[in-house]
Amino acid sequence: MGEVKKLKSRNEIPGEYKWKIEKIYENVEAWEKDFKILKAEAPKLFEYAGKLGDAEKLLQFFKFDEEVSRLSDKLFLYAHLKSDEDKGNSTYQAINDKINAYMAELKSITAFFKPEILALPEDEIEKEIKQVPELEKYEFLLKDILKFKPHSLSKELEEFMAAVSDCLEAPENIFSMLADADMTFPIIKDEDNNEVELTEGNYFEFIRSKDRRVRKEAFEALFGTYSKYKNTFATSLTSSIKNFIFNAKTRKYKSSLEASLKPNEIPLEVYNNSIATINNHLDSLHRYVGIKKKLLGLEEIHMYDLYVPIIDSPKEYIEFEKGALIAKEGLKPLGQEYINIFQQGIDEGWIDIYENKGKRGGAYSWGGYDTMPYVLLNYNYSLNDVSTLAHEMGHSIHSYYSRKNQPYIYSDYTLFCAEVASTTNECLLIHHLIQKETDEKKKLYLINQELEQIRTTVFRQIMFAEFEKITHESLETGKPLTSDDLCSIWHELNRKYFGEEMIIDSEIDMEWARIPHFYSDFYVYQYATGYAAANSFATMIMNNGNSAVEKYRGFLKSGGSDYPINILRNAGVDMTTSKPLEDTIRRFEELLNMLDR
Repeated sequence: MGEVKKLKSRNEIPGEYKWKIEKIYENVEAWEKDFKILKAEAPKLFEYAGKLGDAEKLLQFFKFDEEVSRLSDKLFLYAHLKSDEDKGNSTYQAINDKINAYMAELKSITAFFKPEILALPEDEIEKEIKQVPELEKYEFLLKDILKFKPHSLSKELEEFMAAVSDCLEAPENIFSMLADADMTFPIIKDEDNNEVELTEGNYFEFIRSKDRRVRKEAFEALFGTYSKYKNTFATSLTSSIKNFIFNAKTRKYKSSLEASLKPNEIPLEVYNNSIATINNHLDSLHRYVGIKKKLLGLEEIHMYDLYVPIIDSPKEYIEFEKGALIAKEGLKPLGQEYINIFQQGIDEGWIDIYENKGKRGGAYSWGGYDTMPYVLLNYNYSLNDVSTLAHEMGHSIHSYYSRKNQPYIYSDYTLFCAEVASTTNECLLIHHLIQKETDEKKKLYLINQELEQIRTTVFRQIMFAEFEKITHESLETGKPLTSDDLCSIWHELNRKYFGEEMIIDSEIDMEWARIPHFYSDFYVYQYATGYAAANSFATMIMNNGNSAVEKYRGFLKSGGSDYPINILRNAGVDMTTSKPLEDTIRRFEELLNMLDR
């Protein structure tokens, strides 16, 4: 027998493969020194309470608040990154706990700011800006706060809403405890007839199995278990929706959808048109189901056949250095400046590359205004890891441009824009890989990868969005929803989206119960709009070259200096129209044509 390959400890990973966090703080002692300064300085922000109607005092508050915020950002970032390097290191867990606790305190220190701005007379801000021109920099921020005036409450009611906020979060907490802690799933048999306990973690592996018995058994076991708790899940979800409706009504919004979209000035038409556009093109998804059925050689295609790959993943072992070259090759259309920044990130230690014992799983991009971007990977030598590298560097280079070109207050971007830059990189990479691949089997695999990405990120998430719209509107009009109602809505949506060839197994009716995003109202549609915007950018960049790259770079530099719809429109992608989603569906059809020859 060969020697068992053990996971390396943090100390065994060579330094060139670790991120350089020492550029933030050399050690914990340096961190502790700044933490003491933060605790001494932050309470001084209280001195500005009740004085923000004075233009000079308002400017002083902004400047001092920025100093405090930038210091707390650095402390928070360092502690979390060090904690994620090794969850078993008690020193880093301790400083992580300390800064987490203090961030809540810091939030309470500055809690007076927004209510005080909202309490000022309508024209007071404009007067203050005229008195002190330096305040012009903060005009967008101040006007963004003031637009909430019609939705703000009296001081007493605001305190009441804050006091009950923990209670209003109870449905999500109940869902999480039931789904993540209390529920257990049956034992099933894997491909080798070994008995394995089914979990949410290994379900995805089983539902992709080439053995149809395994995926059917896993599917029935998972949703059969959810079905046993259907009334509890229905109560927790409908209670969560009712709480959101309560918030919306209390703050004088016309609907819960408006309460979700209006803060970022996203027109309701963006949401509604996204659903309408996908509904108008469901024949493309129906065609995909038919092609998949044919290529898998099935007489009937069931819901549990949906995730099985049409072709096996090619066995490749890609060293990180080669993976970085593949990623850069795919991103060449973004221009030499972009590629140089990508390489700079590798050379300067942005990336923590390999897995080690105790390291947090998954991948992310993070950073602060006064630090370089940082990327956590758990690189495992596959093509999927190369795609993850391109994705996370998309986030990091977006942040790099934003921080270089925006003041601190506008250096962050909204969720509506957040996934666009990362997904643009993924689109460019997969287009490049498909185009250059000469091996027929590998090419089919890549085509299927992109098809699945569009199916799950666009079609599936819009189906989720349609479910949210139906359930919220039902409860807003006073129509109660039982577990049977929710199952019926979900069944009909699946029937509509997947078409006549798909057997809509009754077990799938419970799928709504396992979607945690439904507790973050009207969140999921942004995956679809983000993908559509990214596909549009990738297409324009490949077709129009430098002129499109310049516009795209403008998007990356914009940060949060305007509302997301305006930032995207200025860069050439208008999300108030159906064009970005229609372009994505056109790409889906192109890929289907490549597959169905």
